[in-house]
Amino acid sequence: MPISSKYRSQAHLPVSDGEREDLVRRLNESYSAGDIDVDDYQPLLDRVFAARTLGELLPVVERLPVKQTYNSPAIVAQGTSGPPPGELTPTRPALRAGMAVMIGGGIAALALVLAILAVLIF
Repeated sequence: MPISSKYRSQAHLPVSDGEREDLVRRLNESYSAGDIDVDDYQPLLDRVFAARTLGELLPVVERLPVKQTYNSPAIVAQGTSGPPPGELTPTRPALRAGMAVMIGGGIAALALVLAILAVLIF
């Protein structure tokens, strides 16, 4: 559990009813998924209801799966053309990249020649 977690950084604050309900829901989900066995479930549930401060809930929260605290951006949710988020896109063939460099270099050389001619003529 990182130090920035409210269960560590604000351990002295009282537990709200909403916090208790959220932890009970997460605890029930973990128990239903088989992440917590029957011998651990009841003591953890008792600790949730007995806790007065956030710090007293730390042992319970450490047993639960990490809670997602963000939403995926809409562009990620709708996009199906590229790779999944966090993965690199496939590389392009070297031929295309080489052609782009040659064309760009040719245009730059042409612009240089025209600039020199313009200086010499005027």
